[in-house]
Amino acid sequence: MTRSFSRRTALVFLLAAAATGAALAQAPYPAKPIKLVVPFPPGGGTDLLARTVAQKLSDTLKWTIVIDNRPGAGGNIGVDAVAKAAPDGYTLVMGQTSNLAVNPTLYPKLPYDPLKDLVPVALVASSPIAIVVPMQSPYKTFADIVAAAKARPDALTLGFSGNGTVAHLAGEQVKKAAGIQMQNVPYKGAAQAMTDVMSGQVGIYMSSVPTLLGHVNNGKLRAIAVTSLRRSSELPQAPTLAESGYPGFDASTWFGILAPAGTPAAIVQTLNAEINKVLKQSDVAAKLKSEGGDVLGGTSEQFAALLKTDIVRWGQIVRDSGARID
Repeated sequence: MTRSFSRRTALVFLLAAAATGAALAQAPYPAKPIKLVVPFPPGGGTDLLARTVAQKLSDTLKWTIVIDNRPGAGGNIGVDAVAKAAPDGYTLVMGQTSNLAVNPTLYPKLPYDPLKDLVPVALVASSPIAIVVPMQSPYKTFADIVAAAKARPDALTLGFSGNGTVAHLAGEQVKKAAGIQMQNVPYKGAAQAMTDVMSGQVGIYMSSVPTLLGHVNNGKLRAIAVTSLRRSSELPQAPTLAESGYPGFDASTWFGILAPAGTPAAIVQTLNAEINKVLKQSDVAAKLKSEGGDVLGGTSEQFAALLKTDIVRWGQIVRDSGARID
């Protein structure tokens, strides 16, 4: 009797455990808040785009998405935290060209491999790099900057956020193409940089359009040029460098959401589908445009292909520049 009862009891427990496991496996996603890591301080282009997408996902789907700013080491600290997080879909990162395509070559001891440790979820937007000056600056065109730099080598200052970022490397390409020298002034984030450039402590600044657009529209900064092949729809007054006498010049940055490698394909597909739905909504597209971003979207596979291609492309640019951060 006791043995029979024990067997029945064990069977009941096994069935209950199996049922619980099945229920957990089939639990709807998300079942708890999602953390979206932004590897830069608040206020920059990456942060603005992340908050726009997160807010719309929250409003539309009633998801709880928490923005977690983790700046430092050119974005490496935040990206590495996500690369090492549990692959359950509850920790994501808003990455961009600098920390995903540039840093693998720039940092010989990078603690993560973007191709092995992360899975692309969805591209969000792209943006050219803009060249701006304070409104009180005498420079009205890029030709003015070139003339001043040639007249006073190393007297001009060029600011950007972080060594090895796309803005930094685009600046090196600009100087090389124009045959000029400027003193580099790297910043840890956009907030202090904006204060210094608007006050004239830094003469020239380069960053993504989302970071600069509000200050240009408020009359604090003057947009001199953009580094894309086409003019920015939100900065139509700023000619491309190609128009300014440097044909073929192109240095833009993209932004996208990624998850830790090993995240279930079903979760990646769910995230990709919902992010794409949000990006197709007219108010979101208008919001991203107003922040200086051009909506991208697309499949996870398309994002993965772009990442692989750009690691090669930007790796060569880094090697050509001689930049290296140990």
